[in-house]
Amino acid sequence: MIALLLAVGAYAAYKAYQRYVVQVLTVPGCQAGTGQNAVPLDFGQAADAATIAGVAARDHLSSRALTIAYATAFQESKLENLTYGDRDSVGIFQQRPSEGWGTTAELEDPAYAAQAFFGALVKVPDYLSIPVYEAAQDVQKSADGNAYQQYAQSGALLAAAYTTGPHAVTCWYNPAEQASSQGVSTKLNLHGAAEELDHVFGTPGQDGAALTGVTRIRSGSADLITTTPGAGWTVASWLVANALTYGITQVSYDGHQWTAGLTETSWQANSAGTTGGIVAS
Repeated sequence: MIALLLAVGAYAAYKAYQRYVVQVLTVPGCQAGTGQNAVPLDFGQAADAATIAGVAARDHLSSRALTIAYATAFQESKLENLTYGDRDSVGIFQQRPSEGWGTTAELEDPAYAAQAFFGALVKVPDYLSIPVYEAAQDVQKSADGNAYQQYAQSGALLAAAYTTGPHAVTCWYNPAEQASSQGVSTKLNLHGAAEELDHVFGTPGQDGAALTGVTRIRSGSADLITTTPGAGWTVASWLVANALTYGITQVSYDGHQWTAGLTETSWQANSAGTTGGIVAS
């Protein structure tokens, strides 16, 4: 009887410890990649990286172009959408309205800023073969172009995670607590998510769009999203990185399901979780 009581007490203590570690010691956040190749990100960085990858998918650009964009954004803004900078520089790439990049409001829109960056990058001769820092500097024309090279490896890791997956991008948090701390609603907003998907990836039917369809299913409680070949994990990663903003708690794709929660192992195998595309709910 004593042995049994000790065993029960030990199990209860273990479960209490687990809850303490998960709920108190686990810091909410995101990451791209796994193991030694994981790149830690905060929520803003994860969302901005997802948008940059989405614009690259819409423009049918290579992983190398995405690597250059990420290296540039890390150097310029730590991959954060800044409302300030040197002189009139703003946004993730610290582009300047006075230099013809666009208005301040436009450049504070990560999708617009990414499209502007890529539009300049593809005009750089041999941008796919020259060093990352040279390609970035030819676009940015900054004071120290060599600085971009320090983020080339991180940029390549991010590019692989956001485009090829599978389930390489994840975020972990307590939905109610994190929504409260970020000042956002926990209410599911599939309409808002679909509008932003169109903005980033292109409206289905639009020439070059990475999305091919967004259909409301499950009596309006979920969206089924279809994409062009090769863009599926980029869209799924975007949904995970922006889940908190739109009250999304589950994303399913390719036999796996992400569930919002305070655990870094939030992607789980679930062969029944998808039906012909990505499901967000």
